[in-house]
Amino acid sequence: MKKIVLAGGGTAGHIEPALAVARELRSRYPQSLITFLGTKSGLETRLVPDAGFQLSLISKVKVARSFSPTLAFIPFSLIRSIAQSIQVLRGADVLVGFGGYVSGPAYIAAALTRTPIVIHEANARPGIANRMGAHLTRYTAVSHFAHEGVLSKALISGLPLREDVVSAFRAASADWKSARLDAKRSLGFSDSKPLIFIFGGSQGSSAINAVITSAQSELQKAGIQILHGVGAANPLPDSTDGYRAQNYITDMATAYLAADIVISRSGAVTCAEVNTLGRFALFIPLPIGNGEQELNGQELVTQGRAEIVQQKNFTSQWLVQNLPQLLAKSAATPLQGSSADMEAASKIASLIEHAVKGGK
Repeated sequence: MKKIVLAGGGTAGHIEPALAVARELRSRYPQSLITFLGTKSGLETRLVPDAGFQLSLISKVKVARSFSPTLAFIPFSLIRSIAQSIQVLRGADVLVGFGGYVSGPAYIAAALTRTPIVIHEANARPGIANRMGAHLTRYTAVSHFAHEGVLSKALISGLPLREDVVSAFRAASADWKSARLDAKRSLGFSDSKPLIFIFGGSQGSSAINAVITSAQSELQKAGIQILHGVGAANPLPDSTDGYRAQNYITDMATAYLAADIVISRSGAVTCAEVNTLGRFALFIPLPIGNGEQELNGQELVTQGRAEIVQQKNFTSQWLVQNLPQLLAKSAATPLQGSSADMEAASKIASLIEHAVKGGK
């Protein structure tokens, strides 16, 4: 393959799996041009260049979930984005899409230029772009089995993991208990006190942050340590002894390993990383969207490795009252990670090779 285009932008949930597959492709085809499609408003403007890949920007086409005057402009912005995508796809052997706003125009552009399309869906409930794109190709992969719909016959690949999570799994596999204690110490926390790791996704969550701020004093009085990723766009609280706030956590793998409980949204990437590194989680699903986040966390709930609370019920009082029993459940849960997603990037790369050989 001479040129590979990947489309997956907006949030880390789309970008990180795409980057994992891109790294696998780069190891197989070091001479190939691997480029990403993105928009200027997404995290890809930072994450993709930082990972050493080329990024081409197209106009964002945002489809409102309810009636809005902006719906009238969608045909014009969509045509513009498709035209821009066609330019990027010139000479490409394949388009690999991971969903999100950037993928819809890219799928249409690839169909118009007869460029083979490969799609990966991370969430338990597929998004709009991937449901549409799956009608244009037979080369599809999913992280979770789809019981119905166009992706029901897709390859079950798992979710491609970030390098630090893969490395942490391999290093910790010999002794998960020691790995947790080492991770706590390396972050500057006591290894004899419980640590909760809170974050609200790549952009942060003002709702979750407000609960933690309100409960912080009571939690610290109870001897609980807190690592809090507040999000890049949110104000950074003052750190104190036993409480550390950061806008963006770069070493997520160590934070996961150190945590006795992870409190977070239940995006597909988060659920896969919690599962891989054997953590116990409290998930607060994003209350907007198509309900995929609650479904993402259900497998871990079934395994006894997580609990779910709706955002409307997640208050500082609820957290203070329920955290002791959650810590007890975490302590009773075996410290053991999962290799279920370790080969996902490799499986998708092989599917891409098959698509290129087989064409459309």
